[in-house]
Amino acid sequence: MITIFNRKELIVTNDMKRQSQIRDSLSAEGIDYTISTKNLMGSQAGGSRRSTFGNTGLNQNYSYEYKIYVHKKDYDKALFLMRRI
Repeated sequence: MITIFNRKELIVTNDMKRQSQIRDSLSAEGIDYTISTKNLMGSQAGGSRRSTFGNTGLNQNYSYEYKIYVHKKDYDKALFLMRRI
């Protein structure tokens, strides 16, 4: 079980395809992980960025931030797998 006390951040990315590839690789090797997803276009004080500035010129493929965490004991193996992708 991965908790806030025994996890280590493996990667932070905005690329949905990359985070999916990494998750698939971790699963194939039996490495447990957790993922935190943050909507970068979400609400802020004074409204959302999109409602304030619009979305013209923004690449929607990168509107989310993905943080993947693994157990500390699996970090080295996970890092090796991630670099092979």
